[in-house]
Amino acid sequence: MSKNELYPIFLKLSTLEVLIVGGGNVALEKLTFLLKSSPNAKVTVVAKNFIPEIVVLAKKHTVKTIAKPYENSFLKDKHIVIVATDDLEVNLQVYTDCKSQNILVNVADNPPYCDFYMGSIVTKGNVKLAISTNGKSPTLAKRLRQFFEEVIPDDIDELTENLNNFRQTIKGDFKDKVKKLNELTKNMIDGKD
Repeated sequence: MSKNELYPIFLKLSTLEVLIVGGGNVALEKLTFLLKSSPNAKVTVVAKNFIPEIVVLAKKHTVKTIAKPYENSFLKDKHIVIVATDDLEVNLQVYTDCKSQNILVNVADNPPYCDFYMGSIVTKGNVKLAISTNGKSPTLAKRLRQFFEEVIPDDIDELTENLNNFRQTIKGDFKDKVKKLNELTKNMIDGKD
């Protein structure tokens, strides 16, 4: 049985520069997904042409659009690149350029050319759950997202805030704090009152 060896992280996209190469439906999907999770992300989208929905979405956020063909200079100061064109040659060129500059890159729907995958995300206030199938089944990730959106209560954020407030009052070293928080929250798993 294979194992998912991806390392999950949560990025502060409001402090990183993201480039999306492409102006069609796949680029729109990636941009929408990214902005849903990180509405203040710093994103630039470059393409020869844009479908109208990308232009509308860009205007609602702080997304910069550049109506030009891709060129290597667009990678300057970028941290993450998402490639979503229907031109395999362009996709591979962007991938090669990113790799030579140590920029994380994701070529949509092409796992061998991805440093990362964009999994399904459940967000309930401050609680965020990311789901990955190791790039094998986006449909399963979507179904799991829908399941968790239903079972995680909308008021989970109130519990998060209360636990944070309690955490601030705990005295002692890190080990003591972890022990007290573990005692307080163990009933969540045990199902006991």
